[in-house]
Amino acid sequence: MKYIKFFLIILTLLFIQSANLYAEKIVYINIEKIMKESKAGKAIIKKIEKTNENSVKKFKKIEEDLQKEEKDLIAKKNILSKEEYKKKSDLLREKVMNYQNNRRKSLDKITSQRAKARTDLLKKLTPIIENYRKEKGILLILDKKDVVAGNQELDITKIITEKLNKELPSLNLN
Repeated sequence: MKYIKFFLIILTLLFIQSANLYAEKIVYINIEKIMKESKAGKAIIKKIEKTNENSVKKFKKIEEDLQKEEKDLIAKKNILSKEEYKKKSDLLREKVMNYQNNRRKSLDKITSQRAKARTDLLKKLTPIIENYRKEKGILLILDKKDVVAGNQELDITKIITEKLNKELPSLNLN
């Protein structure tokens, strides 16, 4: 019995020591924060927001024009012949459908632009993270969204953001 207790104590100490060795080589990073706070990430967000604002303004103007045209057509309903009214009504309906298609295409373009920019930024970020991992002898880097709790000292987000800002002050979007 004495030997079993001694063996269990030694085994527990070895387990704790090995866990501590590996715990020091596991860190986490907040990718979303890097995307939002790095210079390149901020530039991407600013450009996409500007594109979105311009698109919204353009389509709001078109929508107002279509509404005005609809009101004018309704006001002239009794004056126009049925055939003329039907022609103008069909033409307006076609304009509305074109407006909706163009608006959807514009939103899809902005969404794909956002996704492409994120992918490009991640491609540039990956080698920076990998170099840091090799340099510091880190075994594992986790994304913060997958970490339930962790010591703040294990968060390398700020370090990686600074390295990204030095290596990639902006990202060109086409």
